[in-house]
Amino acid sequence: MSQQTFVFKKFSIHQHKCAHKVGTDAVLIGSWAEVSKASTILDVGTGTGIIALMMAQKSNSQIDAIDIEQGSFEQATENVEHSIWAERLHVYQKSLQDFATYTDKKYDVIITNPPYFVDSSKAPDEERSHARHTDTLTFAELLAGAKKLLNEKGMFYIILPTKEAIDFKVLAEKSSLHLVKLLRVKTKSSNDLEKRHIMLFKFTKEPLSEQILSIENEGRHNYTEEYKKLTGDFYLHF
Repeated sequence: MSQQTFVFKKFSIHQHKCAHKVGTDAVLIGSWAEVSKASTILDVGTGTGIIALMMAQKSNSQIDAIDIEQGSFEQATENVEHSIWAERLHVYQKSLQDFATYTDKKYDVIITNPPYFVDSSKAPDEERSHARHTDTLTFAELLAGAKKLLNEKGMFYIILPTKEAIDFKVLAEKSSLHLVKLLRVKTKSSNDLEKRHIMLFKFTKEPLSEQILSIENEGRHNYTEEYKKLTGDFYLHF
């Protein structure tokens, strides 16, 4: 398998044009999101198109995917066109801010693995910086777009590092989006440090459901049974 191609069970991801490569975060949120009953899904900041393709595998939905970067738009379009779900997937080169103005659509699910670095040093490559930093899509702008485009009973999924997730939750509450489900992700089962939070927000308040997922036991690539079960529909080796 080429370093520039990532092969899953039912689709492949080419990533040579894209600044934001396939990573664990995308696979985690794509595996965790419940979308089987959704008719319409929006993937914000699609990158290679991986999450949009995961959503297509998990549902019969019509799926829109957006990304502001030219390379990501071209890469996602290529990956979608080579998939068995091409007729249900549409890729747009637009920012969320512009897309929210451009479309009258409402979505049952909005899902994103967004840029999250706020104050850290930027990568020298401009497209990679846009993929990793919030300059082109702040949390406030992301929430405003989600609030406009989400159906009244819709679901908004997001994955963030723990610190940023806590900040995002506060902003989301101010936008009347309430955290109803939370997956706390740890790299090692023996480590108390939470690496990521995957969150589900809705307009309606519900009792919060929380779980913890460890990716690995002791030893590199010694994956936990919980992680294998979560991602098993996608990874070849599970």
